[in-house]
Amino acid sequence: MESDVINKNIGSLSFEDAIKELELIVESLENGSIGLEESIFKYERGESLKVHCNNLLNQAEARIEKINLNTSGNIKNIQSLEDSK
Repeated sequence: MESDVINKNIGSLSFEDAIKELELIVESLENGSIGLEESIFKYERGESLKVHCNNLLNQAEARIEKINLNTSGNIKNIQSLEDSK
């Protein structure tokens, strides 16, 4: 499982998969069982995952802000994440 996630392009990861991989990276760095070079690689990938997660959260927040309610409290306008790219 771990190698399947780590081999994926970060941009193609869902928020949930990116968080899962980030958690695995933090765990491996905290337990100190990997060498220096692998630690550096994982740290760099973790930073990229963090940026990706922040971008996805910002997109979700922007999408939520674009939801308009009509006078009866029903959603009258919603823009998908695909439209906001």
